Amino acid sequence: MSHTTADLRRKIESAADLHSVVRTMKAMAASSIGQYEQSVLALGDYYRTIELGLGATFRLTGPAEAQADRAPAQPVTGAVVFGSDQGLVGQFNEEVADFAVHTLSSWPGELQIWAVGERVHGRLVEAGLVPTGHFPLPTSVAGIAPLVGRIQLESDAYRARAGESTLYLIHNQPRASSYRPVSRKLLPLDDEWRATLSSQPWPTKLLPEVLGASSHTLRSLIREYLFISMFRACAESLAAENASRLAAMGRAERNIGDLLVELQGDFRRQRQDGIDEELFEVISGYEALKSADHRIP
Repeated sequence: MSHTTADLRRKIESAADLHSVVRTMKAMAASSIGQYEQSVLALGDYYRTIELGLGATFRLTGPAEAQADRAPAQPVTGAVVFGSDQGLVGQFNEEVADFAVHTLSSWPGELQIWAVGERVHGRLVEAGLVPTGHFPLPTSVAGIAPLVGRIQLESDAYRARAGESTLYLIHNQPRASSYRPVSRKLLPLDDEWRATLSSQPWPTKLLPEVLGASSHTLRSLIREYLFISMFRACAESLAAENASRLAAMGRAERNIGDLLVELQGDFRRQRQDGIDEELFEVISGYEALKSADHRIP
């Protein structure tokens, strides 16, 4: 299909504008990856502090009291699945949703799912796993803590009513320039993990002392442990989302660049053809006038 030079010029301008938008989105995605990765790193010291507190409390309370803080076993399993609200992320939501479906299908009993992100919510519904709750994703690090607070309130309220005994996190985790879907069990607390924390020595000679009821301290520390785990999962998911968007925008930038080269080549050829045609008409007119002059007596 042939195009005029005016049509090609409009296509080139549109492609150039789109190329500029894609480059801007790449820069924003790269910047977002950095802030979410930094937020995960910043949790390291706090997470270590909570682990030390849990280890000290486990040593004081003993297995029986620690077990008492765990919900009774019930055939109901809860899972929080993190996806995205926005598109242009490749197969990000499809992969984590398919992973969730494959993983959850092997768990016995009733399933209760909380979806974080509009896109992954739609994918889970299509797969027949209708989430109990649905949360929008934050647009910055500052919005992660309020989101995690809402998830904790809703999941705790449901656990209080249904006696739910297990809780999992499912999300995409960054891996170099890519990502992979992972799952992690938060509740009930893993026996081996609890034993490992209990056996860790205190880093100083000043041993800690639990004030008040040790069961209250234990529940508070467990709640902080759940908060940090969800915060980290959300931040890692957002970093992986932006990494996926960065890769998608990179592919789009290359495709638009190739299209621009092709359009500019077509424009130059079209323009040269027009110039050649005009020159041919001028030469033909000159030759016709020259022949007419020779015929004049």
